Amino acid sequence: MGLNFRKSRQEEPEINLIPFIDVLLVILIFLMLSTTYSKFTELQVTLPVADAEKARDRPNEIIVSVASDGRYAVNRKPVDGRSVEVLTAELAAAASAAPNALVIVSADATAAHQSVINVMDAARRAGLARLTFATQSTPGGAAR
Repeated sequence: MGLNFRKSRQEEPEINLIPFIDVLLVILIFLMLSTTYSKFTELQVTLPVADAEKARDRPNEIIVSVASDGRYAVNRKPVDGRSVEVLTAELAAAASAAPNALVIVSADATAAHQSVINVMDAARRAGLARLTFATQSTPGGAAR
């Protein structure tokens, strides 16, 4: 009789499926989100490229180069002296050939801050209000 009593009390183990379903739902949500983000990263973006050579050939631009040691050149012509007055005379002469010109300051990265300020001051004295700075792209080509 003891044997029959034990067999009747023995129950088969049940598997609780609720935690299993919870884990599956979390994995499903994670996969849905990750596939959505991977679609965004697969976008092919083509950046526009500016033709620098054509821009430099335009007559309404005056390129002022500033070397690392403070020497100046206006439209690739070296300027004798480093004073603001000499630079103003050169810019005024260049501006007479190109009225309302855009002054492009192409300064060396190691040039003195005062040298660049002198170019800005000379451009203001010569009546050239439009001024911008030239930069070059990084060796990897990330910046354009």
